[in-house]
Amino acid sequence: MKKRKKGFAAALATTLSLSVLSSVAFADQPSSTDSSTSLNIKPPEFFVPNGQNKKNFYVDKTQLNSLSHLEGYETTKLFKGIHNGAGYWIEVPNDWNGKLVLYAHGYRGTGNTLTVEAPPIRQHLIEQGYAWAASSYSTNGYDVESGVKDTHDLNGFFRKLVGNPTETYITGRSMGGHITGVYAEQYGDVDGALPMCGVMGDSELFDFFTDYGLLAQSLSGIDKKDQKVMADDKYFTETIPFMEGKLGNGVVPINKDTNIFKSLTKEGALLERVTENLSGGDRPLFETAYRFAFDDFLLWRMPTNLAYGEATGNVVNNTDTIYQLDSNPALTDEEKALNASVLRIANDPNGRNNNGLAAIPKVTGDLKVPTVSLHTLGDLFVPFSMEQIYAKRAEEKGKNNLLVSRAIRTIGHCEFNAQEQINAFDDLIKWAEKGVKPAGDDILNPEAVADSLFGTQFTTARRSYDLTPWTPNQ
Repeated sequence: MKKRKKGFAAALATTLSLSVLSSVAFADQPSSTDSSTSLNIKPPEFFVPNGQNKKNFYVDKTQLNSLSHLEGYETTKLFKGIHNGAGYWIEVPNDWNGKLVLYAHGYRGTGNTLTVEAPPIRQHLIEQGYAWAASSYSTNGYDVESGVKDTHDLNGFFRKLVGNPTETYITGRSMGGHITGVYAEQYGDVDGALPMCGVMGDSELFDFFTDYGLLAQSLSGIDKKDQKVMADDKYFTETIPFMEGKLGNGVVPINKDTNIFKSLTKEGALLERVTENLSGGDRPLFETAYRFAFDDFLLWRMPTNLAYGEATGNVVNNTDTIYQLDSNPALTDEEKALNASVLRIANDPNGRNNNGLAAIPKVTGDLKVPTVSLHTLGDLFVPFSMEQIYAKRAEEKGKNNLLVSRAIRTIGHCEFNAQEQINAFDDLIKWAEKGVKPAGDDILNPEAVADSLFGTQFTTARRSYDLTPWTPNQ
């Protein structure tokens, strides 16, 4: 088994561009704000009141109507409109094979404007004769419940508008992966699921953000009694700059004489080691992702609302988190001291929901249909550990026979190319319809994950920042 070598080669500086890395890392990262410049042009029929939370949402009419035919596929039937408070897009090829793919989009911020998104493998679906349908959902925010219900509602609406499909599949990315996982567990009207870069650990994602913020505070010398579990304006304007100075920040400019990594202090290097274990363990490309692409990104993920706008109480819990500097579960004196230095917080009893759709629904692992799940190794916005949590839950439920997990050797959130997604989709179809279970990665085996070639089996193109020599399997 080939183990990865720690550290960076000077040659890395010549293979990477800082601007490219930034765009890769955040290519599919949702915006924290939502433009409201178009709100004044919304006609009354696009006004969607939401009585439950007293907030008004608007389907973006211009964006809704922007769905057009792909070049070379001008004969497909396009449907776009509003149904039960949510915008929708539907496309049906003339040679429809009778099958439907539901697509769930990711987080859209907390603004008023609702938008729809087409599946990233839209052209492949059309070429193969699949119809697809996507909803804007009737709300924004991290509202998985609305995403699940509105997608289910759209599934029923498709049947009235177009006809009954012979098979139905669901796929989604990021928060849409969370929606995909919950939908497939809650409803019996899909034949297979393909979550990608999904929040498959549900509330555990918010624990990860809080863990990082509290660790950063502790390692920066902030006493436990003074650590904050919820960020305020002062945290962003004063605490983060203070921690950046203590932990190391900034990127050295690219030139032929220097590497381009974060100048981490001793404390910053400790934070990096613990973060690796929290986010999925020793694995290829973690160091690249941490030091390059996410420059201080995680410091800004500390929650400003412990209920994340959806639950009825605090969803964060780090009382059972063990902060480790290595993969050995036995704690050293240094690790014991580190764990003792971090403030602990327990979630409210009503903050987490283990059953049903309320608050932030749990992805239980109680799979009902064949499921192929993709995740990138270097993702820190929705870390690789989310995929491992999902696999562990499926195993605990005795449903791991219905889950195939695949690791892709990239560092960005949802940084898959088209072929990697197409391969996963096509393999899911073969599994669901012909009983041919596809291969996957052994993501729960730490030795396998730490191998320098882990993730090469399903990655179809080696990215420029991946310096490990290997040849993609085309």
